[in-house]
Amino acid sequence: MAIDCITNIQTMSQPQKQQQQQQDHKEDETPLVFDASLLRHQLDLPKQFIWPDEEKPCMNVPELAVPLIDLRGFLSGDPVATMEAARMVGEACQKHGFFLVVNHGIDANLISHAHSYMDDFFEVPLPQKQRAQRKTGEHCGYASSFTGRFSSKLPWKETLSFQYSAEEKSSTIVKDYLCNTLGQEFEQFGRVYQDYCDGMSNLSLGIMELLGMSLGVGKAYFRQFFEENNSIMRLNYYPPCQKPDLTLGTGPHCDPTSLTILHQDQVGGLQVFVDNEWHSISPNFNAFVVNIGDTFMALSNGRYKSCLHRAVVNSKTTRKSLAFFLCPKSDKVVSPPSELVDDLTPRMYPDFTWPMLLEFTQKHYRADMKTLEAFTNWLQHKRT
Repeated sequence: MAIDCITNIQTMSQPQKQQQQQQDHKEDETPLVFDASLLRHQLDLPKQFIWPDEEKPCMNVPELAVPLIDLRGFLSGDPVATMEAARMVGEACQKHGFFLVVNHGIDANLISHAHSYMDDFFEVPLPQKQRAQRKTGEHCGYASSFTGRFSSKLPWKETLSFQYSAEEKSSTIVKDYLCNTLGQEFEQFGRVYQDYCDGMSNLSLGIMELLGMSLGVGKAYFRQFFEENNSIMRLNYYPPCQKPDLTLGTGPHCDPTSLTILHQDQVGGLQVFVDNEWHSISPNFNAFVVNIGDTFMALSNGRYKSCLHRAVVNSKTTRKSLAFFLCPKSDKVVSPPSELVDDLTPRMYPDFTWPMLLEFTQKHYRADMKTLEAFTNWLQHKRT
């Protein structure tokens, strides 16, 4: 069945109840500022950060058995090791969509610098960080929680997000953005994250080869689809919270992007919902945590599923993580290869472009476990 590609988002009608309800209450609220230097010591949490009882975190959760996939043989061209890595990736994606990769080819010093340079930004006074303040409806810049966008269930974190492009003409896009936004004193800061993003893009293309092999469409299919990716890099900074049992660092959600490559520091806090229970994924400095997002779920015609996850905080130590979100070039149409569509597995999702889904999550819908379902329903409603 042919499914049209819709390329423009019009004024929202449904499903925007989620945001509208929060917006209706916002007018009655005193503007809230998330100043981590103050709130990290506060015993009484502002009510906007207190989550409902059914969503409050449990700190003592079982460890998730996540496969540890060694990429050394794959990266050196060993066909037997490559087949085994593809098999393990496919197995993980059929279970819960999370796996770890080691011997990934990313320099350990670069990873260390990417963690340490975060302090250069997040430890400065709030007014200096606000030079990079994210504008409403945009996905790049500094966000102190989501105080400007939502008025309840706020995450206990700060983030700095910026765009990355693998196109040759955009080879310094990260460094240029950070220098232009924060000042020339952040030039080395910008270089570190430009290099880190370059490494993440290359690693993600390799993982796309393994995903293609595991789905039976060949190693080149998804690699070519993402070769000129327009991705997102996010620095996550979770300050201590004196009542960590009342709030969340990041609420339960599935990533709307294609693939997430996460590096945790040694503090820990990532939790994944598998078999109706929350599980933790412990930090491993030598490994990246990789998970499938909603866009790749659509690309695989639902064979590989994105998984619900969240981040918890603690009362003692700041937690930091580096998240690279692989996204296709803006004009690429997200549509599964023909090999993944047949009478037994018909099309599950309409064609779309990544900017459409991004705008949906930035302006009309707060990402959760049903983002792709809500987005699909909206697209189909508009088409009919």
